[in-house]
Amino acid sequence: MVPVVLRSVNKISNRGHFGIAFPTCVSVNNCVCHYSPLKSDPDYILKDEDLVKVDLGVHVDGFIANVAHSFIDKPLTGRKADVIKAAHLCAEAALRLVKPGNQNTQVTEAWNKIAQSFKCTPIEGMLSHQLKQHVIDGEKTIIQNPTDQQKKDHEKAEFEVHEVYAIDVLISTGEGKAKDAGQRTTVYKRDPTIQYGLKMKTSRAFFSEVERRFDAMPYTLRAFEDEKKARMGVVECAKHKLLQPFNVLYEKEGEFVAQFKFTVLLMPNGPMRITNGPFEPELYKTEYVVQDVELKALLERSASRKAQKKKKKKVSNAFSRFPERLFGEYSAVWYESWRYWRVGTRYSCSVLAAAAVSSCLYVARESIVD
Repeated sequence: MVPVVLRSVNKISNRGHFGIAFPTCVSVNNCVCHYSPLKSDPDYILKDEDLVKVDLGVHVDGFIANVAHSFIDKPLTGRKADVIKAAHLCAEAALRLVKPGNQNTQVTEAWNKIAQSFKCTPIEGMLSHQLKQHVIDGEKTIIQNPTDQQKKDHEKAEFEVHEVYAIDVLISTGEGKAKDAGQRTTVYKRDPTIQYGLKMKTSRAFFSEVERRFDAMPYTLRAFEDEKKARMGVVECAKHKLLQPFNVLYEKEGEFVAQFKFTVLLMPNGPMRITNGPFEPELYKTEYVVQDVELKALLERSASRKAQKKKKKKVSNAFSRFPERLFGEYSAVWYESWRYWRVGTRYSCSVLAAAAVSSCLYVARESIVD
C-alpha cells in the first residue's frame, strides 16, 4: 500500500516545471519520519486504524513548499485521538505565533504546554526551518522539546517580514525520544559545503546524477532507475559527508506519533499558510483540553490576515484555465491554492509550489482512505 501512495504522488509532483523538494515519506504509527521504501522493499499493507503520516515537498525554480499531514480513516478516541488533536493544536498555535516581531522560543514553549495538556510529548530536538530559494534548511529554526544542552546551543531568533518557514510539528504519546532502529536510510541531501574526490566510478556517476537532478534538494534512492548502482554509489558519498542522511526514526513500539507540517509566508499584514491538509476536529474525541489560559485565548483568535484593499486585476481566460490544463482532475485542489496568486511576484513561485504540493497531498489522501 505504501508504494501505491508514493507512485500516485510522484505522478503529480514530476509534472511541468516543478521539482521535488522533499521526497514522499509515509511513516506509520510509531515511525516518526523519513520512511520512503525502495521499489525492491516488501510492501507494507496499511491496517485498520493505522495512523499514517505523509510528508512531501515541491519547488518551483527553487522556491519550496512543504506539507505533512496525519491521516486515519475513521473517528477516533483514546491515545491516537489525543496525539492527533495535540499536534493539530500545536500547528494552529504556531500559525498565530510565527509572525514578525515574535521569537522562536515562544513557539517552543507553546508546543510544550499544549502537548502536556494532552499527556503527550513533542519529539525531542526536531527543527522547523526557515526556507530560502534552493535552501530547505535555512539559518533560523524553531526547536521542539530541547534538551538542556540544546537549549544552550540553539540560537534565539526573531521572525521578520517576508521570511518563509516550514513549520513541522511532531508529537508523541510516549517519551518523545526518536531513535534510529536500523532501518535502511533512503533519503539524502547533498551538502554543498563539502568537497571530496570520490574514488569509485559508480560513486562518481551516482554523485554526478545527484548534482544534475536534485542540486541541494533532498531526494530518495527510489528515484534512480538503477537501484543497485544507487545503493552502491551512495555508500562512499555518505561516508565522506558529501550527502546528509535523513535517517528513519522510531518512537517506542506501541506509541503513536502525529505530524502536521505547513509552509507559511510572513506577510506585512500577517502570516499566511499556503500549504495545509484537511482536518475534521469532530473525528477526534479526547477528554483533554488546553489548560493554559493564554494559549486558549491564542487558539480562539482568528488566524486570518488583515485585509488589504487592492485594485482587482483582470485575469486572462488562458491563465484562468491553466490549473485545469496542468492538473486535470486535481484542478479544484490546485485552484484552492492558486487563489493566493494575488500576493504578487515576490511569492509567486512559492504559491505555485504550494498548489502542486496540495495536489500531491490530495492524491496521497485518496490512496490511503481508499
